[in-house]
Parts: sequence; C-alpha cells; structure tokens
Amino acid sequence: MNVRSQISTVFHLDKCIGCHTCSVACKNIWTDRKGSEYMWWNNVETRPGTGYPTLWEDQEKYEGGWEVGPTALSRRLPAKLQPQLRLKLQNRLTALGNIFYNPALPTMDDYYEPWTYRYQDLFTAPAGDDQPTARPISLIDGRPMEIEAGPNWDDDLGGSPVYAANDPILASLSEAEREQLFEIGRLVHFYVPRICNHCLNPACLAACPAGAIYKRGEDGIVLVSQDKCRAWRMCVSGCPYKKVYYNWSTGKSEKCILCYPRQETGQAPACFHACVGRIRYLGVLLYDADRIVEAGTAPDEALVDAQRAIILDPTDPAVAAAARQSGIPDGVIAAAVKSPVYRYVVEWKLALPLHPQFRTLPMLFYVPPLLPVVATAQEGGAYRLADDLFSSLENARLPIRYMAGLLAAGNEEPVTAAYRKLIAVRLFKRAQAVGDVSDEQAAAALAAAGMTAQEAEEIYRLTTLATFEERFAIPPMGREVAIEAVTDPFEHKRQAGAGYRRPARRGP
Repeated sequence: MNVRSQISTVFHLDKCIGCHTCSVACKNIWTDRKGSEYMWWNNVETRPGTGYPTLWEDQEKYEGGWEVGPTALSRRLPAKLQPQLRLKLQNRLTALGNIFYNPALPTMDDYYEPWTYRYQDLFTAPAGDDQPTARPISLIDGRPMEIEAGPNWDDDLGGSPVYAANDPILASLSEAEREQLFEIGRLVHFYVPRICNHCLNPACLAACPAGAIYKRGEDGIVLVSQDKCRAWRMCVSGCPYKKVYYNWSTGKSEKCILCYPRQETGQAPACFHACVGRIRYLGVLLYDADRIVEAGTAPDEALVDAQRAIILDPTDPAVAAAARQSGIPDGVIAAAVKSPVYRYVVEWKLALPLHPQFRTLPMLFYVPPLLPVVATAQEGGAYRLADDLFSSLENARLPIRYMAGLLAAGNEEPVTAAYRKLIAVRLFKRAQAVGDVSDEQAAAALAAAGMTAQEAEEIYRLTTLATFEERFAIPPMGREVAIEAVTDPFEHKRQAGAGYRRPARRGP
C-alpha cells in the first residue's frame, strides 16, 4: 500500500446561484496581468450549454485525457498486454512530430478575444447630435473589434436551444428527451463552477515534453514550473478539462494553483472563501497510489466506483500506520479524519467526479443539483405541491441520463443513488419543519435510499449549517513556519542568536 495525501474538493451544485463571485475573486488575485486577460482559472458554466472554452468536452476535437489500450478487455493476457493507459493526444513518436505544430490546440475563438473600451473617445469625440460611445478594442493588438463571445456568454441563454442544443452530452439523450428538454414549460438550467481538478493521473503532466508540470508531494496540487516551461502547449491540449492556459505575453503556461500560499497560512482558496452560496468544501484524502492504473483502466460503467475504491479510510489504524510509513505527517492524517470531502465522496456517496471517462481521476467532485420543486397554482394565489413533491427520477425535467453523462461516464446508477439520498434528506427535514410530509413517507424515502435518520441529519447539517472549520479541513502544509514568518519575522533570529533584540517599532 503506497499511501499518499491529496487536497480534494467538493462543489455542491444544488447551492450554486451562478453569481460568479468566485470567478471575480480569482481573477483579481491571479489573472489580472498582461497575457492572462482571457484566463478564468475559475469559471461558472450554465448547463446545458457548450461551456468555456467552447465544446471543451468534445475530445474528438481536442484529444484530451487518457484512453485504454486495445488489450484492456482481457486479464488473461501476458503482463506486457495488460490494460494500459495512453494519452489520447500523442505518444512519444507523434509528440516529436507535432512539437512545433499542435493540431488539437484550442484557438482564440474557442475562448474569446479579450477586450476593453476606448474610453478616451467619450472625451475627445467632436461635438455632434449623437451621443459618443466608447468602442471596444482588443487587448491583444489594440484594434477595434466586434464582441462575439465571452467567458460566460451563455449565462443568459442557459437551457435555451441557442446554446444548449450544441451541448455534447445531449448526444446521449433520445430525440424525445431532447425535445422535452427544450419545451417552454420545462426549460431548466443549472450552474457548474469549474477549476483545475488537480487530478491523481493528470494528462497535462504526461503531455508536457519539457517536464515542467508536477504534483507537489505534500498535497498533490498540480503546478507548472515557469522556469522549465518552453511553451510547447501540449499541456493545454492534453488537459481534457482545458484548465491550463497559455500566456501569450510571457510565453508560459499557467493554471489554477489552488491558492496553496493561502492554504499554507490556514486560509481557504480565494474562490472558496468568497463563495456566496457556500457550495465549496475542501479537505484531504488519503489514497493508494499503487492502484491508480487499476482505477484508470476500469470500464466506463465502473469508473466512479473504481475511483472511490482507491480512497482510503483515514480512521483505519492500518491506513494511518501505512501513511506514517510513507512520510505523511500526523497533522495531515488528522485533517483527513475531519475531511468533509471524504464524507461526501466515500461515506455518503453523494459527490461524483466530472467526466470520469477522461481517466485523469479528478479530485474535484460534484453533488448533483436536486430536481426542481413541482407545484400547481390554486385559487387565491396559493400553490399546491404535487403528489411526488420534488418530482420523480423517472419524470425529471432534467433527464438522469444527462447528469450521468456529466458526472458518471454515462452510468445512471451512482447518479440515481445520489438523487435518492438527496430527495430523502429533503423529505425527512420537511416532515420535521413543515409537516406536509408524513413521518411514514419520510421513513419510506430513507429506507429506499438505504439511509438512517442520523445520516440524513448529518448530511443536512454539513450541507446547510456547516461552519468555516467544518467546510474547510485545511492540513498543516508547513503552516507553522508561514505563521511564524507573518506574525514575528524576527523570531528565528531571537532564538538563534544570543543578545539579539527586535528593533523598536517606529511611528505611533
């Protein structure tokens, strides 16, 4: 057992209101420099939709992620012919042939051309009958341009046929389901915030010819060495989530660093801290690195369970002992015990990975959004809730098959199981707080979901009433050194040198 630790996250989509506060917080801190104007390390997409960059999920176009070799169907073959993961983008030979030309690289049109406005025109325009306007100009070459796209261009068109009809996941739906999805009375959309997944098996790392991308040993955060990066941009294509960006000004690739400088001082990442809906959870997961290939080569229908299987129980004494033997500090193990991510992903099985079929083993998990409440208008302006209250999985406005294509590689079973638990928790709490659901109905829902009342109460509390410390179980990560540097920069000198005294403070 090769135990390693990984900073992991959960996004609860049922709580996201699409305010983009997370995106703005990240933009203000990390991507407000020249060459990074178009970068959104954190972006919020409206689904169904095409996403950002456009159609990033279409790996026939972008060739991102991993695929399993042709011998993956048999375990009786010799070791050399056992299931093997290989990059969808390239092998060693094609990497050399395409090193100066990458045909799968996204273009500026797939993102959007960043712009500003020539505000000086408002003051220098000659007098006339028309109101002067500030024309948009490109931030790249300064020329006037027509704005045709943006990072959240489909925000106001979510669920509409204009953008949603081009969603790649809709290909898995039947014609009747697609038509039903776009009926005026059934239009529905939800928000999907996305950051770098800091995968266990990152394709961006494997695709980089310069070896500039690496995972931090202490926490698994994936970083790009700015010294080693040679601007081959294979990492941009190799990442199936398109969360590596090329800075056209510096000639280097950049990506989300999960705000590790903040975590080293005990603070949550900026997008987590700023989140209005408190949808974000962060914690440590312990996993068996020897089983990464096994999890990555599992059949599509078993990918979710295979990824959960390599995550280890931090309360198991044998796991804790193996973690210590692997060099993981006790503080990290203690943080893993308190991790809300472990509870959502493994214990409750509510959170699912985004497109596990890309086989990068992403460490960002999503709790699917609950189905809209169904009600009918009555006389006097009152509403009567439908008999099934929160709709049903069979007649959902958003087909389960769509959510399975997004979060479970097309396998509806883990998505259905998560929804049954979410519905059971709501019925359980509604029976307590409102009383329009009988105790028998609530008990039946809990039984159908395989839950106890105690588990439902714990899910409810962590979802709605969790404190900062409960949502963010941040491990030490050298925090004691960072805190010392911030609180008393002269402490180490005072301890090391005899007679050293801290200089007196100047001013009031």
